[in-house]
Amino acid sequence: MLSISQYREAFLDHLSAKIKTKEPVNLYEPITYILQLGGKRLRPVLVLMSAEIFDTSYKKALDAALAIEVFHNFSLVHDDIMDAAPLRRGKETVHERWDLNTGILSGDAMLINAYQLFENYEGNTFKELAQLFTETAIQVCEGQQYDVDFESREDVEVADYLKMIEYKTAVLVGASLQMGAIVAGASQECKEAVYEYGRLLGIAFQLQDDYLDAFGDPETFGKQVGGDIIENKKTFLYLMAVKNAGPAEASQLEHLYSINPSETSGKIEAVKHIFEESGASQLAREEIRKYTKEAFAVLDKIELSESKKDLLREFGASLMEREV
Repeated sequence: MLSISQYREAFLDHLSAKIKTKEPVNLYEPITYILQLGGKRLRPVLVLMSAEIFDTSYKKALDAALAIEVFHNFSLVHDDIMDAAPLRRGKETVHERWDLNTGILSGDAMLINAYQLFENYEGNTFKELAQLFTETAIQVCEGQQYDVDFESREDVEVADYLKMIEYKTAVLVGASLQMGAIVAGASQECKEAVYEYGRLLGIAFQLQDDYLDAFGDPETFGKQVGGDIIENKKTFLYLMAVKNAGPAEASQLEHLYSINPSETSGKIEAVKHIFEESGASQLAREEIRKYTKEAFAVLDKIELSESKKDLLREFGASLMEREV
């Protein structure tokens, strides 16, 4: 087994070797740009790690890992367009650097490229990978639609929000781990268990991301801090604040979330104040810990050596301690 940083470096070498700018440049340059912006490389590292945890060389899982990363970045390109986001990982988003049409078309090409990478696997492995990827990809799209719908809905509950982030984010984390297990030929029981570990960890990861969107350090977060507040996104923080704040504060928060995203003066700080005073920020941190604990409980039941479980625990703990 390698360290997390070694898996990341191995993946980056594979990424550099496979992803090249070619003609037409205006289609492929944005793809190279977004894939080289950096990021945590969480999902591809999990694919490689999972393959080795189930006793197969990570090298056999490199194309599956690349497919996951290409798909993830495709979804970011299109999400940024939908959110009118100016920054991604501290740099201009694709549609800002080029234009909307380029962002749409290059994103489409990335989705197709992700599918192409599975063609490097044969027989049942290809079939399982493609089926899992298709199911996961449509869930991600459903999660994104829920996210968009929530902006205009007044009846969003915490359970609705948790389902949305499960589909939009967590299923891809679970699928990353399961893909490594598929490449390794692991048992069905192990494939399902490692998926569940990733799904729960993915929910905790997105809760942490939403928390950092409001309370993260602009120097390290890499995205516009307060972006969810500007876009009136009904995150866990917002829903818990409305539920737990006093009538006056809840009314003020609802008013702030009716303000047009182009009118942001003072809005972010006012909303963050209500998040803190209502206890929503503390409840979000507790929810993150809860899902992380549940993920580790699933991990305990998988038939693996303690040293292999420790690597997954280390990875999960590092996600919850991050500031980016």
